[in-house]
Amino acid sequence: MPGPLAGYRIIDLTQMVSGPLATMILADEGAEVIKVEPPEGDHTRAAAHRRGGFSAIFLNNNRNKRSIVLDLKKMEGLAVLLRLVEGADVFVQNFRPGVAERLGVGEEAIRARSADIVYVSLSGYGETGPDAGKPAYDPLLQAMSGLATIQGGADEARPRLLRTILPDKLTAVTAAQAITAALLARAKSGVGQHVRLSMLEAVLAFLWSSDMESQTFVDSEPKPQVAATFIDLIYETAEGYLSVAVQSDREWAALAKALGRPQWLSDPRFATPALRQKNAEERLKLTQEALSAAPAAFWLERLGEAGVPAAPVLTRNEVVRHPQVAAGEILFECDHPLAGRLRQARAAARFSQTAANARRPAPALGEHTAEILGQFGYPPEEIERLSALGVTRPRERKED
Repeated sequence: MPGPLAGYRIIDLTQMVSGPLATMILADEGAEVIKVEPPEGDHTRAAAHRRGGFSAIFLNNNRNKRSIVLDLKKMEGLAVLLRLVEGADVFVQNFRPGVAERLGVGEEAIRARSADIVYVSLSGYGETGPDAGKPAYDPLLQAMSGLATIQGGADEARPRLLRTILPDKLTAVTAAQAITAALLARAKSGVGQHVRLSMLEAVLAFLWSSDMESQTFVDSEPKPQVAATFIDLIYETAEGYLSVAVQSDREWAALAKALGRPQWLSDPRFATPALRQKNAEERLKLTQEALSAAPAAFWLERLGEAGVPAAPVLTRNEVVRHPQVAAGEILFECDHPLAGRLRQARAAARFSQTAANARRPAPALGEHTAEILGQFGYPPEEIERLSALGVTRPRERKED
């Protein structure tokens, strides 16, 4: 079955993770994505964890795309790009603000070739303000958005980074949703629009739903954030770790019974969800003490029988072999012509009437240059001329 976005063409100039992951989500859902790369290629091609000339991070963010090399600093390269834009539905770039215009691929230039295109600008801090032109990498966004302080637990605690590039990946998911929404709006109105999204905006919108209670009420003075000791709800048992998270009164009662602590139910500090949150420090310490008495496997079985929400703490090696992951067919394996056998995660959303799947592996740099140029009417002799000029020829990168 064709994917839900089959028939849409996306011209993708993005590099790193946020842009490429966004367009891969759309490619998994059936969109035709043409990845336009400079002669040296997407920066993540040079990352570690390599096999067959491919880095794992590039493979995991660029499947279902075709790659064409274009040197946009050369007049001939820009001319080719503007030809590719004709008839395209989406144009995505994540240059620093102002760079797209200097390269000749700003909204005005692109819309002159495709009036109803959805033009997408991804940035780190936004297009205006004192930080608009600064480099924006994931750790910097974690720091500036407040995420590192939240992860630290309390305003006075040492800030900590999440050990995953959440701002990058969250921006990707937000961008994919926004692009789909803009295409839906265009289907109704016939008018394309400019979608602007910064990593800072994506993270703050994400955090506000649950982590910014102290900043919500404007007319009250915010209090410093105070966190419980066991902020992660990860408990150490006599053997191994597990996570337990209870919310309702019923779940709290079930936990107290399963742990053999009926006295908790008459403790006024824990009488309601609000009081349990207010007295989280004491509640979590008591829970930790109780769970220390037996191994994680024992508690998981007992808590499960009692209806208490609990889960094992798995390593990456354990996750890929867990029976729930297998039952859900969340992971799949495929063969890459150069990188060999790969394991990847499927597109997360399942569609009952349209497929969202991996149709082709991540491309080699410029793998489809001649194919794409031919598709857009370039004769063989012109394709050869552009290569000879260095406009479409990959530039080899030294590998460690």
